[in-house]
Amino acid sequence: MAAVVGGRVGSRNLRTPAVVALRTAAVAACYYVSAQLGLLRELVVEGAVVTPIWPPTGVSVACLLILGLRCWPGIALGALFVILSLTSLTPSTLCVLAGNTAAPVVGYLLLRRAGFRTDLARLRDGLALVFLGAFAAMLISSTIGAGTLIATDKIEWPGFWAVWLAWWVGDAMGVLIVTPVLLLLSRVRLPLPVSRWKEAAGLAVIACCLVPLAARSSVSLLFLVYPLLIWAALRFQLAGSLLCALFASVMTTVAATDRVGPFERLSRVEVMMKLQAFNGAMALTALILSAVITEQIYTRRSVERACQELVEVLEHLTAGETADSRPPLEEGGGLGRREE
Repeated sequence: MAAVVGGRVGSRNLRTPAVVALRTAAVAACYYVSAQLGLLRELVVEGAVVTPIWPPTGVSVACLLILGLRCWPGIALGALFVILSLTSLTPSTLCVLAGNTAAPVVGYLLLRRAGFRTDLARLRDGLALVFLGAFAAMLISSTIGAGTLIATDKIEWPGFWAVWLAWWVGDAMGVLIVTPVLLLLSRVRLPLPVSRWKEAAGLAVIACCLVPLAARSSVSLLFLVYPLLIWAALRFQLAGSLLCALFASVMTTVAATDRVGPFERLSRVEVMMKLQAFNGAMALTALILSAVITEQIYTRRSVERACQELVEVLEHLTAGETADSRPPLEEGGGLGRREE
């Protein structure tokens, strides 16, 4: 028995480093792939190249929320690979690496302290992800990144705030748009429910037709996305609104970087501001509206369940009172009447 137990403990210890290495490699690979997708669309602000949406921040926060703090080496490794694919390793790039690693870790710690739940079923969870995970935590990466560019004379002081704002908004958009989708996918269980599949298919077809038209039309039609987003949130809650917001954000970002549609005659700074304002407003609408609707649905179900339990209790009490109100038979009464 001791040998068997010892063998089990030994094999478990042997597997643990392999599991840790595999998890670290998987997180690093997800970070690197998402970074390459983000680098497909770039904007130049004050001589610095920035991305309107930086998906690795969303991937990092989602991995931390799902796997825990122990996956941070994978985030650092992925950020290192991204930096090496763009430039050589220098003290300044190490500072950027530290900022890109620290920002999602701080965001995770803030969310954990706030009691964040990954199902996003409460309004407080949506607000925490917006203000703590995105807006507050990403101040670290943007400040370190823009400060490093100033320290290395890559940009001038007058352009610091424009670069800082573009960096901060890009990182925050990654958290607002990518993290909720990954958290949603992590909770998907097969087989998928097929209720309202006809409506879902119709919504998808309308979105595929309407969103590219609104993003590339010379007439400003981006406001048409919001009724679609509200429809998705009302009928399909998080799953519908988040996927719709992600698709609309990608299509609008492509149009902005191509300088077509409503972004055609704008300067680079104006393109960045208009795009980020639209993406931010859309992400906030999708996340908060769906959280409010989901919270109301859960509250209604809890009230219905409580009412059903109350009805059952009252039925039991009524049945008990009916049984107690019946007069007991006198002992031997029936036999005495028969004898008479």
